[in-house]
Amino acid sequence: MRALIHKCYKKSLISHLRARISLFSDPISIPIPLIPRIPPRRSFHDLPKPFTEAPNPSNSLLSSKILQSDPSPNAEAEEEDEPMNEFLSRFVFAIRPKLTAAFPDLARETLDAMLLLICQKVLAELDGAAAPAVGSVELSPDLWETVQEIANSVHEAMKKDRLREEIKKYLHCDEVKEMCRFAGDVGIRGDFLRELRFKWAREKLEEVEFYRELDKIRAQAQKGDENEGIEEENREKPELAALPERKGRIKYKIYGLDLSDPKWAEVAERVEEAEKQIAIEEPKPIDGRSKKVDEKILSLDAVKDDPLPVLEEWKGLVGPKRVDWVALLDRIKERNIALYFKVAEHLLTEESFEAGIRDYWRLIDAHSKADCLEEAERILQKMMEKGITPDVLTCITLVHMYSKTGNLERTKEAFDSLRQQGFQPDFKVYNSMIMAYVKAGNPKSGESMAREMEARDIQPTKEIYMELLRAFAERGQVDGAQRIVNTMEFSGIQRCLESSTLLVEAYGKSGDPDQARRLFDLMMKSGLRPDDRCTASMIRAYATKNQLDKALDLLLNLEKDGFRPGTATYTVLVDWMGRLQMIEEAEHFLNNIREKGEAPPFEIHVSLCDMYCRAGIKEKTRENLKILEEKKHLLRAVEFERIVSSLLDGGFVNDAKRMYNLMHAQGLKPSEALKVRISASQSIPSQRPSKSRSGRPRY
Repeated sequence: MRALIHKCYKKSLISHLRARISLFSDPISIPIPLIPRIPPRRSFHDLPKPFTEAPNPSNSLLSSKILQSDPSPNAEAEEEDEPMNEFLSRFVFAIRPKLTAAFPDLARETLDAMLLLICQKVLAELDGAAAPAVGSVELSPDLWETVQEIANSVHEAMKKDRLREEIKKYLHCDEVKEMCRFAGDVGIRGDFLRELRFKWAREKLEEVEFYRELDKIRAQAQKGDENEGIEEENREKPELAALPERKGRIKYKIYGLDLSDPKWAEVAERVEEAEKQIAIEEPKPIDGRSKKVDEKILSLDAVKDDPLPVLEEWKGLVGPKRVDWVALLDRIKERNIALYFKVAEHLLTEESFEAGIRDYWRLIDAHSKADCLEEAERILQKMMEKGITPDVLTCITLVHMYSKTGNLERTKEAFDSLRQQGFQPDFKVYNSMIMAYVKAGNPKSGESMAREMEARDIQPTKEIYMELLRAFAERGQVDGAQRIVNTMEFSGIQRCLESSTLLVEAYGKSGDPDQARRLFDLMMKSGLRPDDRCTASMIRAYATKNQLDKALDLLLNLEKDGFRPGTATYTVLVDWMGRLQMIEEAEHFLNNIREKGEAPPFEIHVSLCDMYCRAGIKEKTRENLKILEEKKHLLRAVEFERIVSSLLDGGFVNDAKRMYNLMHAQGLKPSEALKVRISASQSIPSQRPSKSRSGRPRY
């Protein structure tokens, strides 16, 4: 801590000394040989000398290495003129393409002569006099402008390179390491610590440069006292006779690595192209008129307004690149997600946006998560029309999307495409594929997919097994349900009340109430108390064989143990009584549901409609039929067929045809028997049965 306090005091003293020096001295450049930045002016005569400490250029390496006139250059002159050589080599390398583009028909020798003349003029202007060899030739103002611009860019590049090399030295100095160590001890980590380290290295560089400037002032003062009254000898001006060579002669070494080999030029070009892809480009500032148009875009209504005219106006004002479009999309997404989808879809065809496969995938994924299947398929179609094949990420999204909507064929296509691309499906992909098979009514294929998961050491979860068990139970497929239960027990998943209930339901729907009762008793012996749903499954199993006495015996035994029938049990009993046309008993169980304060479940209206239709009670038939029509999207094909058949049996032909048409509108396929009955009802009118006093029909 004491070292840090000393450091802060030292920094404040340095800042104070800088302020005092600036009161009586001009800005002093760092004594590192660099070409100064050339400001945009007409002449070079008022620029400072580039190398204030360099010796006479006529005796330096410039006259031997660049002019190529002396085969044995002096080693000291080579080191002192190295900055000038680097400046000239970079300058020639930068200006040559411009001359080549301006004069494409000229020979290389002529271009070299023009470059030689320009370099002589630049060197003469930097030294404050005209070159004697080319004194009669003047450069045009436009050419001077180009020369000044290139010289400035070369200077900036050299300055940045110098600063980068200087900062590298101080990143690993002891003081910076000590401060980083202290920052790490107090809990500073990651990017923040990295920024502090660069800041401290920059401050250390400024401190060293400050003391270097003081030493320079002191040395100049001593030199002025010693050389007072002595006139300096006129030095000969350098004369260029040949162009500097960028490769071969001039050697660039970084950390001991010689970069003068031609292969490094290709490496530099590839690195530059890669940096353009990696470097984060900042969007253009939005101000003035473009800001007003930007606000206008953000205030658009996604449904009523057309964003294309406003986007074209914004494009004309900003002249956007991809980064500008992305920034605009981010602002729209924060305000209006519906407008974001609309604008993003339009930008897929915009050339300046440079849409790629990831842009298509983001829209498909967003529409998929929002359950917008049509919009996602439209984006997919546009991607295919553009010749972009869905990659692995897009196919994974398609598997999840089509599985959610129950489209088995499209799910299998996307899954097969994943395998063709060499992708090994993970747990989520397998889960979506199994759910697609379950929703399509093919649990056996879903079971095969679960076996494939186990073969690849991907353990299916309990939820997957329960979905497969539920699918087998709904279809009364006892073998499949029993295999799933056995697999669960083998995997270490203990049998629970839900799995036992589904297994009882499977045996009940298969028409084997005795086996269902055996499993029911076994479940009770294992300590699992049946709930209302489990009891309802057992009662439904007895209903398949019309074993009413056994069902009543079961209910009496359960009531002795404290069980009270619930909504599920009463619903099964209402359906059973309705099929037997025991209207009074069915209405009694229906009242028991209402006495519990619960609304009757939706499926009970199917049973009531069937019962009242067959009994010929028109008003109650219409009442329940109206409820079913309002929630027709909840009806399954089996329930539609039961309603239409009961309407035909009761003589409600027009209502039967209407429900038949609703079944087609819902995309459900009727059975052949129902088609025959509907066709026959159009030619042979159905005779409505008469009712007895008890409400039961007479046949």
